[in-house]
Amino acid sequence: MSVKEKRKSLYTAVATDEYDARHHGAINYPLYQNSLFAFKTHEAFDRAMADAGSQYHIYSRGNNPTVRHLEEKMAEYEGGESAKCFASGMAAISAAVMSIVAQGDHIVCVNQAYGPTREFLGSYLRRFGIETTFVYGSLSENWRNAVRPNTKLFYLESPTTMMFELQDIPACTELAKQIGAVTIIDSTWATPCFQQPLNMGVDLVIHSISKYLSGHSDCIGGVVIGSNRWMDRLSRTEYMLFGGVMTAHTAAAVIKGLRTLPLRMERHESSGLRVAMHLCNQPFVTRVNHPGLPFHPQHDLARHQLTGYSSIFSFESNEPPERLKEFANRLRLFKIGVSWGGYESLITVNRIHPDQSSEEKVVVRVYVGLEDPDDLIQDIDAAWASLN
Repeated sequence: MSVKEKRKSLYTAVATDEYDARHHGAINYPLYQNSLFAFKTHEAFDRAMADAGSQYHIYSRGNNPTVRHLEEKMAEYEGGESAKCFASGMAAISAAVMSIVAQGDHIVCVNQAYGPTREFLGSYLRRFGIETTFVYGSLSENWRNAVRPNTKLFYLESPTTMMFELQDIPACTELAKQIGAVTIIDSTWATPCFQQPLNMGVDLVIHSISKYLSGHSDCIGGVVIGSNRWMDRLSRTEYMLFGGVMTAHTAAAVIKGLRTLPLRMERHESSGLRVAMHLCNQPFVTRVNHPGLPFHPQHDLARHQLTGYSSIFSFESNEPPERLKEFANRLRLFKIGVSWGGYESLITVNRIHPDQSSEEKVVVRVYVGLEDPDDLIQDIDAAWASLN
């Protein structure tokens, strides 16, 4: 399927099946603001309880119709058989991981994964006898070298969201299958528009719904997508027992956001590349980390794994961090804040260790929103000029 055909199918996936007779032709999918659903007979209730989690609605902690509709959309969008939505990205991550591992197991994780993910895997799980090895994930041999007899899970995040480095997803999934391990990937950066990890052998895909999927900086949520084999297990245990479920209000807002996702991602891609290219030519920038740029060291891998590029990237500089923070302070259109995916452009100055053996770096993370890219470029130039 060509990129154009793929994007057309994504438009179709989020635009259909919302106007059927059950909802009187409503343009927006109804918000089912119910904690419970009642039955006319106890026999019907007993049947539903015996088959909880299927088409029956009993209690919204398990199966709310509005949330379920979003889950069906996300499964279709990602090419999976099933999906579950959670109250946050971390709720999705922790439930997915805990559905796979048990005491005595070992995890291999990319060392540039999202900070709270690293803390959960590296520190929190240690109290339950689960160990994690963090590897510089861009080199496939590092994954193989980290494998132990008790390795049960590979955790990927590709591209990573500070240095924007990729893992070779097919190589990682092939190795995982050889050793009998499960593969989970955080694919938030790319969205289903630009990356389809399930087609590359990944078992479970996670997205932070708070980012591009909702698209308006007004929702917190997460989603896990995969085959029925893994999702049924997660749905029966961690989803029900941890209780970190998405509300119907959040699901209704995200359903609306999904309708414009392909259109927004096309704009994010073009604007992000324009701003990134402009920064490449600035005297205060030594390197721009964006996999869509032809001189990115993994650009060839990006072209094979991605069908497009989102609009969050970073740049490095020899300027002191205090000067870079003052530059951020003087920007008019870029806000200083975490997360990404909404209308507004964002910037933060960060001190990080790109890998375990490297020295600390100062990295400026840039999210390009939906403003006019020419205005954003002018804002960057004016803010830097005002410092000199």
